[in-house]
Amino acid sequence: MESKAFKRYPTKQISVGGVLIGGDAPISVQSMTFSKTADLESTKAQIDSLQLAGCDIVRVAVSDEEDAKSLKELKSRISLPLVADIHFRYKLALIAAESVDCIRINPGNIGSKDKIEAVVKACKEAQIPIRIGVNAGSLERQFEQKYGATPKGMVESALYNIKLLEDFDFSAIKISLKASDVERTMEAYRLLRPLVDYPFHLGVTEAGDLESSMIKSSMALGGLLMEGIGDTMRVSITGELEKEIEVARSILRYSGRQKEGVTYISCPTCGRLQADLVPILKELKLRMPKITAPLQLSVMGCAVNALGEAKHADVAIAFGNNDGLVIKRGKIVGKYSQDELIDVFIKEVMQTEQEMLQAQE
Repeated sequence: MESKAFKRYPTKQISVGGVLIGGDAPISVQSMTFSKTADLESTKAQIDSLQLAGCDIVRVAVSDEEDAKSLKELKSRISLPLVADIHFRYKLALIAAESVDCIRINPGNIGSKDKIEAVVKACKEAQIPIRIGVNAGSLERQFEQKYGATPKGMVESALYNIKLLEDFDFSAIKISLKASDVERTMEAYRLLRPLVDYPFHLGVTEAGDLESSMIKSSMALGGLLMEGIGDTMRVSITGELEKEIEVARSILRYSGRQKEGVTYISCPTCGRLQADLVPILKELKLRMPKITAPLQLSVMGCAVNALGEAKHADVAIAFGNNDGLVIKRGKIVGKYSQDELIDVFIKEVMQTEQEMLQAQE
């Protein structure tokens, strides 16, 4: 019987440039460029790299009119769905709505109701959704003063902003509730989830460098996903954009939300190891073609673990003294020298993937 923890909350479904979000759609992965958007060459290069890394949706900052007016040309040069990130200046949202696939705003920071209505009207005409972005560090004054930068304050801000859009009969909405720490992020999403049926964009904001972000995002986003919360996500990292996608995809796999790609199992460092697994794993990841089937691959450094963990993998290596075994779904394929093992292993992996893909047809 399926664990209750893995049942997603039912939500409305929206479309961002053809990528479905919410409902029963796969959880999509997003990132954001860091160049000035009007620098089309740099921005396009970053978006192309993100697409190759497996990004589904990309967001760009719209800081001024030059950025806003460059969106039409940028959109013509890329194929990823494009989100415009707008703060305060509602007129930039009106320009952006003519070219992009989604607008990210905080309606409460846009200004008077007539300005919000103008943004809603532009998005309705363009048939694009709005992402309400609530950040703990930049709550509206009324919520900051009453609740502080707490999960309760974040939720009250979200509900207020949702109502601003609903008052103008707009419901193509997704919501993010981001803090820079795990506890507030998780609690805010948990509090809001039973109150609305809009899809959620998950993220920990200002999460830090690769190491800090991996830990925070794995705990917060992975935990929420395993509770059935979340429809699209971004892992925010101070560093290489492509790493955001790599970490996000890993979180999806290990939380059980993405049924594709490779899951590696390998021995911890111990005195029984018959091979140096660190360079072996690096070599496998470099040489292995992109795998789409949900394969579990095991790399074991001794016979002890081969009797346990390796036999449950789709394909496994178990190293011995100058030789080793290749095992496929618990059955030994053969015994080979260490010089042969990796080549045989990769061959078996590719064959297994083809078998799985053919079985799905």
